[in-house]
Formats: sequence, structure tokens, C-alpha cells
Amino acid sequence: MKHVSNRLSNLAESATLAMARKTRELKEKGLDIIGLSLGEPDFDTPDFIKDAAKRGIDENYTKYMAVNGYQDLREAISFKFKRDNDLDYKASQIVVSTGAKQSIANVVLSLVNPGDEVIIPAPYWVTYEEIVKLAEGIPVFIETSIDNDFKITPYELSQAITSKTKLMIYSSPCNPTGSLYSKKELEGLAVEIAQHPDMVVISDEIYEHINFIGQHYSLANIPKVYDQVVTINGVSKAFAMTGWRLGYLGAPQWIADACTKMQGQITSGACGISQRAALEAVKADPSVTFEMREAFRRRRDLMLEGLNKIEGVKTNVPEGAFYLFPDVSSFFGKSDGIYKIENANDLTLYILNEALVALVSGSAFGAPDCIRISYAASDSELIEALKRIKKVLDKLA
Repeated sequence: MKHVSNRLSNLAESATLAMARKTRELKEKGLDIIGLSLGEPDFDTPDFIKDAAKRGIDENYTKYMAVNGYQDLREAISFKFKRDNDLDYKASQIVVSTGAKQSIANVVLSLVNPGDEVIIPAPYWVTYEEIVKLAEGIPVFIETSIDNDFKITPYELSQAITSKTKLMIYSSPCNPTGSLYSKKELEGLAVEIAQHPDMVVISDEIYEHINFIGQHYSLANIPKVYDQVVTINGVSKAFAMTGWRLGYLGAPQWIADACTKMQGQITSGACGISQRAALEAVKADPSVTFEMREAFRRRRDLMLEGLNKIEGVKTNVPEGAFYLFPDVSSFFGKSDGIYKIENANDLTLYILNEALVALVSGSAFGAPDCIRISYAASDSELIEALKRIKKVLDKLA
């Protein structure tokens, strides 16, 4: 008998990647699918970054490098943290990895023992739960709702912390909701976190520059919890570099050293050419990201206007990222006479089959009353998608 490991059997496939695969399969059959399931900017990597990568090839950055990344890149990231976030991370406190996903996995696998609890506010990025399971930790979810913009309160956090709590993982701006925590909200959470000095918090800030209200605040900027926070970031979202696979973290030295050790036995250093490209990205003034940010803001407003015309769809106004996360529970139990919708999974499949629009069920993100819509697509695609969605949802009586 051929069996994969229990470790692998216990992992769920990424719901977003599964929907992307199904979308590709339907397109290959000739169907006109509009894909709004993936969290990937539809922009090209800026030319100045691509030029840096080409120079890296010509300058032969093709050999093994330090596991935690080239020194000049880590120094540039240190400068970026200070410039953009007022965070003091030395180059030695920074680890460059093959995407922010690996950065998060490095931290979890370095710190979590079997039976340790990891607090995850829901909705959450699908991979958080699976990485915790891979480390044999126990995910502890804090449920939120659209009525409070999917954010947790200090009291809710205090109620979730136990003697077994090792970590908390959250994102701001958030995938899948687009919500972000204000300075005041983070200060409130920091009061609770500081009371548990052995607890570490992973602050996933990969959508930092896709922020529609102005200043981004980092949890590690609050002095009382600086030594408890790992700040995750990367170049994938703000610079349209998803395929370059380059993320990084800033952390207390002992955690950075642990992550370097972990990474040294899994992938070693991230691709040298991607590192040369990332060097130019993090050195660039954040204003280079503004054009893309404003395009996303316009698309958000376009999508909200259209969704709010569909009876039964409940929305809030996300302040960052490029997702909408409407509550669609009013459609549960309804039917078009052929198909009956029992849950968000049914609804996303119904929309895919009847409207040819690919979305992701909120159940994958720990919020079964919602669906995730990525508006990282052209205006024309979004307008057409809204027409199709409205047409099929209006059929549900």
C-alpha cells in the first residue's frame, strides 16, 4: 500500500489555489470564466525592478548566498522598516525567504511544539491554520463579524489566551477582509499582549502599501510589545511581484536566528536574482506604489456600488488590500427552482457554474457566512462580473 504521511493527510488544500485550478480547467474547456479568486495584482512588475534583476544576472548573482539573505538587501530592508514603520531592526534581525508564506512558516515551525495553542482571529488567511497544524499546534479562533469590520477587541483576545498560548497570527490590512487595525486599536491589543511576555505575535503586513486611509501602523512600533512581535512583509503585493517569491521578516534576534536555522535545512537562501530585484523595490520611495493603490481604491468603490444593488448582499467598506468579504447568509436555504443553496460553498459553486465567475467561499477563511471577492482585475472584467453575479443571485427566491 502506498500512503502519504499523516502530516500531509491532515493538511487541507489551499481553497484559493483549488478555485484557481478549477478556473483554469474551465477556461481550457472554452468557458468564459472571470477569475476573482486569487490574491494577485493584475499589474506587471515595474520596469526599474525588472532592470535590477537583469543586472543581477549580468553581475552573476547566481551562487549560494547567506541563508538569511544578501547583506545589502537586509540592510535595505532595515532602512525600509525605519523609513516606513519607524521600526528598529538591525540587518541581523531580518531573514529573507521564498515569499512571506515561508517567513510565517519559519516562525511557526521554529516556535510551536505539539499541543501549543496559536490564536488566529477569524476570518484569516487560509494558510495560517494549515501551518499551525503542520507544526502540530492547536489553532484557537476568535470569531468576528462584518458589523465590527471583522476585528477583534482586547477583551476577546484576553479571553482566548491560556497557559498554553504560544503565538497569535493576524494580518493588517487583512486577507480576506481588507480590514486594518488603527494605532488606537493596536495599542489596546498590546495592553493584553504585554501581560503575557512569553507569547509571540506574528503581524502579517504584506498588504501594507495597499492602504486607502493613509498611515499604516505596525504592532511592533508599540515599545511594550516590540520584543514579542515578528513583523512579516514582502514585495509580492505592493510591487506586483508574486512570482518572484520574495518575503522577509523582522524579529527579535533569537527568533531571527531560529528562522535562519530552520530555513537552512529547507530551502537555504531565496533566489539571488529575486533578491536583487527586491533590493530596488524596498529602496524605492513608497510613492511608486500609489498608482496601483489608487486603481484598487477605484475598483473597490466600483464593486461596492454594484454589490449594494444586489438584494441580500451585506457589505462593509474595507480600508486596504484588494478584497471584499460580503455576508451572503441571506441566500442560504434559497433556490432558483433547480439548485438549493445551503451554504457559502454552494453559493460560490452556483455562481461559478451559472455566472461563470470564480470566487472563494468564506468557510475557507473561517467565516462561513461570507464569500471573498478579489477585485484585482480590470474594470471591464469587474463590471461584467457584477452583471453576471446580480443576474444569477436575483434568481434565488
